[in-house]
Amino acid sequence: MRLLSRRSHSVWASLLLLTLMGAQSLVSAIDLNLDDDASIKRAAKIAASGMTVFYTGHLPGDVPGNLPAPYYWWEAGAMFGALIDYWYYTGDSTWNDITIQAMLHQASPSTNFEPRNQTKSEGNDDQGFWGMAAMSAAERNFPNPPADQPQWLELAQGVFNSQAPRWDTTSCGGGLKWQFFTLNRGYNYKNTISNGCFFNIASRLARYTRNQTYADWATKSWEWTERIGLITPTYQFYDGTNDKLNCTELNRIQWTYNAGVHLLGAANMYNYTNGDKIWRDRVQGIVEGLRTFFFEETNIMFEVACEGINTCDIDQRSFKAYLARWMAATTQLAPFTRDLIMPKLRASAAAAAKACTGGNNGDTCGHKWTTGEFDGSIGVGEQMAAMEVFQSNLIAKVAPPVTESTGGTSKGDPSAGVREDPVPELRDLTTADRAGAWTITAVSIVTAIPGWS
Repeated sequence: MRLLSRRSHSVWASLLLLTLMGAQSLVSAIDLNLDDDASIKRAAKIAASGMTVFYTGHLPGDVPGNLPAPYYWWEAGAMFGALIDYWYYTGDSTWNDITIQAMLHQASPSTNFEPRNQTKSEGNDDQGFWGMAAMSAAERNFPNPPADQPQWLELAQGVFNSQAPRWDTTSCGGGLKWQFFTLNRGYNYKNTISNGCFFNIASRLARYTRNQTYADWATKSWEWTERIGLITPTYQFYDGTNDKLNCTELNRIQWTYNAGVHLLGAANMYNYTNGDKIWRDRVQGIVEGLRTFFFEETNIMFEVACEGINTCDIDQRSFKAYLARWMAATTQLAPFTRDLIMPKLRASAAAAAKACTGGNNGDTCGHKWTTGEFDGSIGVGEQMAAMEVFQSNLIAKVAPPVTESTGGTSKGDPSAGVREDPVPELRDLTTADRAGAWTITAVSIVTAIPGWS
């Protein structure tokens, strides 16, 4: 966590005060007509505007690409991935400049999103979210950086090239650890989101470049996750496992984004293999397994592990954004899923609009979409989730992701990111530092008792 500058602290405090003052405003929700593209775009822009007011990295004296506390670096990468989506769906370039500035500032000299300001706490999942944002920029033909700067495809390849050597066969027969560095808490946890991000990037690189090596790694990652039991026969995705126990015990908590990150990866592999039955069955199985995250018979998305008991932390309140993002993209790569996925995105968008009634303007978005009203929860994650589920309903109106042979303009470098890891400044981490970390209690249990099931 970095300390807030005086300017950032002032912006943050003012924002919270204004938002909370209006939290009980009795005004109409975002006016969303899902049969009107212009209405969807307006709703997405309102949500995006509410999200970007939290960002101060573009201001003089602040750090491009960093969100102010209490947000962590990984969520900034996720936010810029959402803004790339926003441009792709709407054609609105309002936030393109700050997105390009942030992505390039955080790219790092080794072109793999390992900036020195994150060496104290960066993990594979954190790096993965920035890598997936870069991959989206390449696939969507987002405006390219200047020629003398790292390119989007190059950055995604750099993340892959830095993570593949971390594949750890000293325990559990493989898998990526959560952490880079041995003295960081969580180093002995092999979590699903770290391996899922790696799988996701590898599968997308395979499709984009037609390089079989990426596909082989994607297959290897999926098969390891499945063999360990983090993917169940009914396509439920558990959180992770302790490699000190050789991954024989599982943390069975389920998060939306673990399912989502694997769904899009599997859809890319289905597309890359021209409809291979194995990957079709996997995509179908994940889509059917998503019923875990849709409330009763309403088709409204919810975060099953924490939302009903009001324990979702600041990271977890953003997770629905990624499931919505990846569900929509899946319909382009595996069109047979469209009739299963779109009713869920449509119902969730309508419900999210009703939850966007907070703030002075009556359009600040809450976290819970199942209640039909604003729940008082505010933040980057809440805005991002609403924005992604709104704009996902435009997926049938936009072109599918490009490849090198179908119009992709981003330049790659197969050797990007092949550098030694930077020397870290070590400290004990809180779980809030990590994308998809469990609570501190859960991490303590992993290291303190022989196992759990």
